[in-house]
This record gives sequence, C-alpha cells and structure tokens, in this order.
Amino acid sequence: MFDNLTSKLDAILKKFKGKGVLTEQDIQEGLREVRLALLEADVNFKVVKEFVDRIRERAMGQDVMKSLTPGQQVVKVVYEELCSIMGEHSDGISLSPNPPTVIMLAGLQGSGKTTTAGKLAMMFKKKGRKVLLVAADIRRPAAVKQLCVLGESLNVQVYTPDGGKDPVAVCRDGVDHAKMYGHEVVILDTAGRLHIDDELMEELVKIKEIVRPAELLLVVDAMTGQDAVNIASHFDKSLDITGIILTKMDGDARGGAVLSIRHVTGKKVKLVGMGEKLDQLEPFQPERIASRILGMGDVLSLIEKAQSAYSLEDVSNLKNKLKGDGFTLEDFRAQMRQLRKLGSLTDLIQMIPGGRKMLQAAGGEIPEDSLKRVEAIISSMTMRERVDHTIINGSRRKRIAKGSGTSVEEINRLLKQFVEARKMMKGLSGVKGKMSMLNKARRMFS
Repeated sequence: MFDNLTSKLDAILKKFKGKGVLTEQDIQEGLREVRLALLEADVNFKVVKEFVDRIRERAMGQDVMKSLTPGQQVVKVVYEELCSIMGEHSDGISLSPNPPTVIMLAGLQGSGKTTTAGKLAMMFKKKGRKVLLVAADIRRPAAVKQLCVLGESLNVQVYTPDGGKDPVAVCRDGVDHAKMYGHEVVILDTAGRLHIDDELMEELVKIKEIVRPAELLLVVDAMTGQDAVNIASHFDKSLDITGIILTKMDGDARGGAVLSIRHVTGKKVKLVGMGEKLDQLEPFQPERIASRILGMGDVLSLIEKAQSAYSLEDVSNLKNKLKGDGFTLEDFRAQMRQLRKLGSLTDLIQMIPGGRKMLQAAGGEIPEDSLKRVEAIISSMTMRERVDHTIINGSRRKRIAKGSGTSVEEINRLLKQFVEARKMMKGLSGVKGKMSMLNKARRMFS
C-alpha cells in the first residue's frame, strides 16, 4: 500500500533529517519534490497546493527553523498535515435508536459494492446484530447470486427480488421484511453503472426517498485515484451521501484517492477495504494511514490484528516454550497458520516501525507461496517427528519429501533453519537481532 509515494517521501524527508541546520532554500527545494511526488501519486492539484503551502508556512516558522532538530520537526509537520487533509478519525457507523438501521450502498460497477455489503454484514454480525442483506442490483448479471453466496457463507439472510419488481420496490419491501422479522440492520446492495448517468441517479434518489436510510455510503475503488474524487463529488451532489467506503486500499500504490477525497468532498471516509476477505474491512484512521505513508509503520493495527488471533494464554504458552527447548515443529506449524490468518507476512512486517527498510535490506518480499511448502513438509511428518525433529534420519527425510511433493534438500534446509530460528528467538534483542531474524525467515521460506 502506497509503495511509490512512501519511497519518494522517504527519500525527500531523509534529506531534511540529514541537515543540522535548515535554510529557506532547503525547505523550498524539498517542498518542490514533495509537490511533484504528490502529483505523481494522483493527488488532487488543489489539495497538493494547500498541503504544500501549509507545510511551507509551518516549516519556516521559529519552532522549526530554530529547533535543535529541524529535520525531525519538518517530518512531524508533514505527518500532522497528512492527518489534517484526510480528516479526523471516523466514528464509524452508528445504529439507529429505532431499528432497523438502514444502510444504503451506492457506487459504480466494479467498485466492490456487493463484497462490501458482505463485509458490513460480517462486521455487524460479530457485534451480535441480526442483519438482512437486500439484493437490489437486478441489472448486473449474477449480482443477486453473488450476494446470496456471501449471505450463505455468513449465515445471514438475503432478501431477493420477486420477478418484475424494480430496484425501488425491492428496497422498500426488503426494509418492510426486516421490520416484520426483527432484523436490526438492513444493508441495501444497489445497482451501479460503468459510468454516472441520469437514470442511475434518478433510481438512487427514489430509493433514498422511499427507505430514508440512516447511512448512505458511497463505495469507491481507491485505485482509481482522482477519478474516485470526481465520482464521489458527482454522487454527493445528487444524493448528499453520509460517508465513503474506500475499497482495494491494499492494492493502492499511489494514494491519490485517500489523500484527496475527504478534502475535496467534505465527507468522511468511514471504512476502508484492506483485502478480499470478508473480515478485511477496517475503520478509517487518518493517523495510522499517515504513519504508513511516511514509512513509520502501524503498530496499533498490528497489535489489533494479533489480539484477534492470539489469546493471552496463547502468548504465555509460546513464551514459556521459547524460554526452554519446548518449541517444536508442531508449534511452528501452528504459529504459521495463525500468522496467515493475519494477512501477508510482508504487510505485517511493514507495520513495524522501520519494517519497510528491514524488508529492503533483506531483499524484498517474503514469498507467500513458500509458506505453503513449509507447512506441507511439516504436515507430512508424523506427530513424533514434529515433536522431536532429531529423530528425522535419511529414510524419514525421503518419505517426508515424497509425501509433501518437495525434495530432501528442502527438508534439510527447513530443519537447519528451524534449529537456527529456535536459538535466535531465545536470544533475540535489538535491531541486529531483528535483521538476523528477518534474513533467516526469508531463507527459510525461499
């Protein structure tokens, strides 16, 4: 996420941090590079101009110019201004005091509305709410079926249209159904188009007038950059949206949409889609996004992800095993499975402050497919072999290689790296230790 912009801003800000004294010329030259980096990231021109002007005004003030660490102060200013243009932290979606809470999703085709409807349903179901999905996109082929599949996977009811009903009637009847059967949250998956047209807007306006949603959320593809901003402006003009959901944030290497859309439209980004899985919908938190853009990591998000997968008992048991020699290949396989639930290892490492640089120094990404090969090798072992790797002799290695579809060389490499990693984890400390861990992890998975 934001790889291109992060790389450029990191190089620019490094120049600031490398100077003991900053002159006005240093600031002007640096801000010209910042301006260019933001424009190349497809950030709205007006947003760039205001952003750079505000940084210039603050950077040339006494607090920065006379500081003992002026470079660090400039980085602080850039971080604070990034947070400012993205808007304050969103409170998310609040439930209506008189259920059901009706949430209407709008957007163009391909923006991810139907998947987002499923993600929202999962989010509210986890909070103990009874959810109804309404399939009001009757124009796109297989849209209704797609929503039904999502509903079935979540064990959430889907209201589907009877033959001949138009989308307005489907939404109206869906809300009536929810009232009758005690659903607390109704999510309307409305139709989209390949482009904005009068017919689409007229239909959405009618739905809004009939069902009076508590939230009218625009679903926008973050990877479309400034187009996302233009789309949001058009929809807001006709519908007066209550908020925005940015999808495909994990694939957005530029950052133009997320840095522009709040400032241009004046509407809050409430949620962001960080992947294709149904649990990958997160509250929009500008300070964490700004931290990622500047390569500072995102420790709070990493902790939250870890808390969702690990209990205190799990952590305590692992800690005790690492202190002694109780950490086995069976434990290692279990930890790998837990980590894979959290997402890409490369993404997780980048949430650690300095993690991006650690990855670059270690040679780039950790290949995710190799994790599956490692798991296949361990799964081909007997329980006794997983608990005591020292009994794995030559004939056992051949059997394991055959069972896992790998080679004896890969078995040997895994066992060697496992022994090294176990020693390393017992005595891990400091930056050198972290680098050593990362390099050994890469070799283990390559």
